[in-house]
Parts: sequence; C-alpha cells; structure tokens
Amino acid sequence: MRRNPSRTRLTLAGIVSVGLVAAAVTVPSFAHQRVGSARTAYEKSTVADAMAAQGPSPDGHNHRHDDPRTKNALSRAGLTAGAEDPTTAEQAEAGRAYVEESRAMADPRLTTAKVRDARARVPQNRYVMAGGCYRLRGEPIHFQATELGTYVLYNRNKKFLTGTGDRVSWAGRPSTRAEFTVRRQGDGFTFTLPSGAALTRTADGTRLTSRATAYPLQLTTGCAAYPEIGTGVSGRPHAGVTAIQEVRGYVDAHTHGMAYEFLGGEVHCGRPWDKYGVAFALVDCKDHTLTTGKGAALEAVLSGRPTHDPVGWPTFKDWPAPQSLTHEGTYWKWMERSWRGGQRVFVNLLVENGQLCRIYPLKRNSCDEMTSIRLQAKRMRQFENYIDAQYGGPGKGWYRIVTSPWQARKVINAGKLAVIMGIETSVPFGCTFKNLPGGDVPACDVASIDAQLDEMHRLGVRQMELVNKFDNALTGVAGDDGDTGVAVNSANLLETGSYWDMRTCTTGGDEVHDRTQLAQPEISGEQQDALFGAIAKLSDLANLPAVPVYPPAPHCNALGLSGLGEHLVTKLAGKHMLIDPDHMSVKARQKLLDLLEDRQYPGVLSSHSWSTPDAYPRIYRLGGFVAPYAGDSTGFYAKWQRHLGWADKRFYFGFGYGADMNGLGAQGNPRGKDVANPVTYPFTGLHGVTVHEQRSGTRVYDINVEGVPHYGMYPDWIQDLRKLGGRRDGAAIVDDMDRGAEAYLQMWERAEGIRADACRNPGLRVGVATFRHRVTTGMTTREVQRAVGQPYTRLGSTYGTCARTPSDPQVMMRIAFGPRGRVADVRRAS
Repeated sequence: MRRNPSRTRLTLAGIVSVGLVAAAVTVPSFAHQRVGSARTAYEKSTVADAMAAQGPSPDGHNHRHDDPRTKNALSRAGLTAGAEDPTTAEQAEAGRAYVEESRAMADPRLTTAKVRDARARVPQNRYVMAGGCYRLRGEPIHFQATELGTYVLYNRNKKFLTGTGDRVSWAGRPSTRAEFTVRRQGDGFTFTLPSGAALTRTADGTRLTSRATAYPLQLTTGCAAYPEIGTGVSGRPHAGVTAIQEVRGYVDAHTHGMAYEFLGGEVHCGRPWDKYGVAFALVDCKDHTLTTGKGAALEAVLSGRPTHDPVGWPTFKDWPAPQSLTHEGTYWKWMERSWRGGQRVFVNLLVENGQLCRIYPLKRNSCDEMTSIRLQAKRMRQFENYIDAQYGGPGKGWYRIVTSPWQARKVINAGKLAVIMGIETSVPFGCTFKNLPGGDVPACDVASIDAQLDEMHRLGVRQMELVNKFDNALTGVAGDDGDTGVAVNSANLLETGSYWDMRTCTTGGDEVHDRTQLAQPEISGEQQDALFGAIAKLSDLANLPAVPVYPPAPHCNALGLSGLGEHLVTKLAGKHMLIDPDHMSVKARQKLLDLLEDRQYPGVLSSHSWSTPDAYPRIYRLGGFVAPYAGDSTGFYAKWQRHLGWADKRFYFGFGYGADMNGLGAQGNPRGKDVANPVTYPFTGLHGVTVHEQRSGTRVYDINVEGVPHYGMYPDWIQDLRKLGGRRDGAAIVDDMDRGAEAYLQMWERAEGIRADACRNPGLRVGVATFRHRVTTGMTTREVQRAVGQPYTRLGSTYGTCARTPSDPQVMMRIAFGPRGRVADVRRAS
C-alpha cells in the first residue's frame, strides 16, 4: 500500500518520544551519577592539560585528581555568588542625575531620507522596476521582484506570465517558469527564464526562443495590487544631515531573524520572506495544517490553547501572537514598520540547539550547531539582497549588514537599519564536553576554537554569547527554572552526560544566583525561553533518570568559566568583538567580567536580561551596554527605572531592548484597552512619522488589545512606554531609547580600541599643543578618534572634545570636517 508522506510526517510528530527513548538507551551508565560527579580539569585551557591533570601526583591545590573524594576541589570550589548589587542610594541618585543632564544636551540635527528613489518614466536600469507598474506588450504589468534583477510579471487579472516549451501563457500561481531575469539591451529590456528561453517577438505573437527580443518599458497605471502587508507608517524615515554625526534611533540587541532554519528547520512555521511574497511566506507548518491546527502539540503547550487556526495570510486569526513561539514574527514588512517607526540597530543572533534539534523528529536541516549557524548567516545575506531587490537594486534597501561602528554610523545617518550579526548557541565551535569517569573531557581545543572564530569573523559575526541552554566546555550555564528547567536539564544530561551541578549559593543575596531548580515539573508562568522546555517536555524526557533533588535555593551552578572559555574571551577581545555574558552561570560571568576589567575591555553587553544585578553595574563601569528583555511594557519600564541608577557618568548613556523574537522569547502582552492611558491611533512616532494601526491582510493590530504579536508592533510598544511614564517620564524613557543606537555604537567604538571622550574623562585630556599636533587636516573621523579618543559631541560636520592647558583643565576643542569627511579645521571653541 502506498503511504501518504504528509500523514507519515504527522504521525512522527505525535511520537516524538521514540527518538528520545533510543537516545536514553545510549546514554552511558556514568551519566546517571548524582550531581557533583567527577569534573576533572574543567577549568584547564586545553584537552591536553585536562588529560594531564588527571595524573596521580599532587598538583599544589591540596587535592589529587585521581582521588574521587577531593578531585573536584578546584573546578567545583568557590560557589559564592558574589556581592549583591553594590550600588548605594547616593550612587544611584548620581546615575539618574547624570542621565537627566545628558538628555538636556544638544541633539543632532536630523533630516529625512527617501524610502525609495522616485520612478522615472522609462526605467534607468534592470533593478528599478520592482513593485512598479509598466506597460509591456501593450498591457499594464506589475513587476514583482523575486531577487535582484528577476521578476514575476503579474497582470490586472492577477495571473502570472509563464513559459512552457516555446509558448507563453498566464497561470494562477507563480513558479520558476514564471521568473524572468531582466537585462537592459539598447533602449529596451530582455526577459529570460531559468531554462535560458527568452521572450521573443515573432510574426504570430510572443514565443520563447534562444534569441531574446528587447522590449520597451514605460511607467503606467492600471496594474492589480500584488498581495502584501502594509507598514501603517507614513512619513519619511529620519536620517542625519551628515554621515559622521551622532545618530538617533532605538536598538534591538537580541532577536533571531533567521530562526526558521534552526532546530532542523521544521519547528518554526513561516519565514521572514519568500520570493513570491506574503502568501507563500506566512503559512503554517504542514503538520499544523494537515490537522487544521488540532495536532500541533508544541504550539498547544506553548500557547496554552489546544488548537489554533492554521491559516496565516490573509486572516491571521490565531497567529502571530505573543505566546505563539512556533510562528514567524519577523516578516520583512513587519520589520520595515519597525525601521520606519524609528529603529536603527538590529542585532540578528544566529541560533541553534543541536540536542533539541535531534530530539524533535521532524527536520530538513543538519542539527550540527555550526552548520546551522553558517546556513543562517547565508540566509541573512540573501535576505539583504531580497530587500535590495524590492527597493531598486544593490545597496538600495533599508536592511544593511554592517561589520564596524563606522560603517553602522554611515548606514544609520543615511536613514537605514544597521544590522549586526551575532551568535547565541548552546555548543559554539563544537565545544561540548563529555562527563567521563576520569572527568570532563572537552570536544574542542584552542586550535579548533581559533579556526572557527576566524571563520565566523569573516562571515561578519561581531557579537557573541558563550552559552545558551547547556553547560559546555567553555562555561557553566545559568540554567532554566520551573518545568522548563526540569526538561532542559534532562536534555543537558543527553548532551554532556551529567545534570547541572546546582548548589546552594553561599552569598549574593536574593537576586544574584542562577535559575531556581525543581525536583519535579510544576506548572510555571510565562518563561522567556519556553520553547526549549516545551520541546524537551514533549519528547518524554521523563523516561530518563530523575532530575536530582537539589539543595535549598538560591542555586548557583558549580561550573564557572573554563580555561578554554578564558581563551575564547581573550580571542574575542583581540578581534574587537562584542561579548555578551547572558546565560552564563553567575560564577562564570563574574570571572568573565574579572578578565575584561583586567584588560579594561569595554566591548561587553547584556542583551536580554539573562545577567544578574551584580553584573550590570560592572558592565556599565566597563563602558558596556545593556538592553533588557523587552517583554511587556510595564515590566520593561520598571527595568529602565532601575538601570538609570547604574549609569556611569564617564560614558554616553542610551538604552536598548532585546526582543528575543522568533522561537525563544514570548512577547509582551497588552496592558488592556480600558487602562487610563492607552495608546491612541494614529500617533506621532519618533521624529515625526505617523503611526497607524498595523494591518496584515484582513487583521488589524492594536497594541492595547494585541500586545506585541509580531515585530511590526515595536513602534507601538515604545509609544506604550511613553504613555506609561506620563508627560515627564514618558518623554524621558523614549529619549533614552532614542539615544540607544548612539550608545551602542560608542560602546562598539571603544571595543575597537578608541578611548572614551576626554570631556567625561578628565584624566584622558592632553595639552592643547599636543592635541593640535595629533589632529591634522586631511584625517578621517576614525583617525581622529584613534588620536584623541571619542568626541564629546558630534553635531553635523563637527566634533567637540576637551583638551587642557596649565591654567585651564578643560578647554573645548572644535574639529570641523569637510564634505568628504576629512578634517578641514581644528581650533579652540569660542
């Protein structure tokens, strides 16, 4: 009997535990040891060191590595969580006062940028027809770009020009037989299919032959509208008056725009773009659709709803939604709405969890974490090209991947979105470990770390976390709490051969600890990374040995930063990459910050609230950046108020958020339409744009009712923050968010070796004569910064910074740049 492959696939989805049972059988017996099992030489720097440390002789640390009673004393010692938030009330008040003073500084003058170039009557090149209506063969045709220079041709009857053999016809759906690559030839354009056949004018009409005819094109009207989502934002996006000035715009330091490819590529439903448009991109998973939303176990666990309407476009009845973690949230038009609403920095983290990928039975992609990271990096470049294709050609789109703060500044001041590539994965560079009878043995070494880090840097990666869900050979993990923690801890057993070694913290107070552990699953509230726990839970991980009964909370992971982890931190700093200590155990994060403080490295940020209050002041003191998890507006507003007290007056202050959208983080719920201060539509967004309710197909989204179901609602979420704060504090939080892009770029500049500005840091001031000697005409902005540090002000085409004389400890210096961004004049400010 012939089997239905879709039904087979669905059956597999309902028997997720089968693969898990097999995996459990293969877990070696030593994996069933209690917590605190042998972890020899975890904190040594190489595999060779780790193996050598297991020798029989004493090593000077009052224990023997061959003695099971004492061999954990080095790697498992010091379970102190560290000091709780050390900030005094006076220091916190000083921080808040400094931020308030900073808001009063002169803002950069802004202008606006075009969303796209105006259309000429006759196309200037083969890219500019995207989204336009042109007369071809005597009728109006909508040109829908599928990639750069390639289109599907859509007529007013909503049909696609299609070629089969030597004939052309009109079809109801697009296909590769409808994708025409367009090239300019003389005064016209040729149209060629992937097969090589081209549109040719013959005596009896149009045929497909090997000899292309050049057809004239002319802008016209009367085309059918191609199905697509609107942004709901009117007005031109803000931009700088020069490419070098201070920027404005809000920052998302943590989202997963390419997560449709992770966990094997079958957990996530929908994708951020499709060459044929929204009707093909925003569709549900096949196993959801086949059962009309009744067999989607993972979605049901996460959303709390036993069933859902699987239809996406155009009705979107049940998804996207704040708790719908299996559905696409960063479709490109939703992202465009956020950009047009004021966002200017977007950190896209390449994400994977190989163990959970292997547990989930449906997959089309490799579960190797680095293979998945490479694929997602490739998809980012394809996405950038797709946006370019929609807006007129290479470099014309608003989504711009950047690899330096100077490149990012130029992009933002051009009115576009600077996109930084980052990594958040459980086993980066293959650096897992196996808990063997003789101790923990890493699966990577210094050479493999260096080679793969070099590769990632070449790909464009500039921000990185060392860990996500499981302990690895680099660092211990903070773990998860509640029922998610129980499930993910079981998956940690599969990955490493041991459970998390959580012990009672000895000091640190109520807030400085890792995630609280339970002995058995309990119903818990909304959790930021619930997707991982849900996959593990559905996989029947209860068949594995029972999770340990941990000692009383608060809990701290005994694993800290290993020698390999220290090496990676050193290499990241050497490459001027940005280091994110989120998800690390308290012990590991404290050691990481010790290392960064020793070398005074400021390239550090917490991107989504997975650090602890003892760490945030240290990050600010280093000159780093903090972007708490977005979540609901009320909770975020409270985080902002607390972070003001940690601000360091030596550095520019701005605030960001980490949306953690697309499979990992539940999004913010609404405050309700009946609150005293709801968002009213339309409203004036950042820098004068008008924001209307967002419409996706037939669905209308209101922040008061929907919360944040998709990425396009972040301008509305920021307006909700404004409403929460009232006239005074509402303006203040939005101002701090608007300054977020500049704060992120300045942190990145410092990571590149640029000294902090001398006005905020008097000890960095040089004499006026020395200043004039160092800054000379013809220098670039980067050369100036390397010579005298970051400027205090960047207004238009001038820098302002501080020098000194024997009689005056603070002399304001003015550096003027010419039209090409090179120093034209240096003088004392009047």
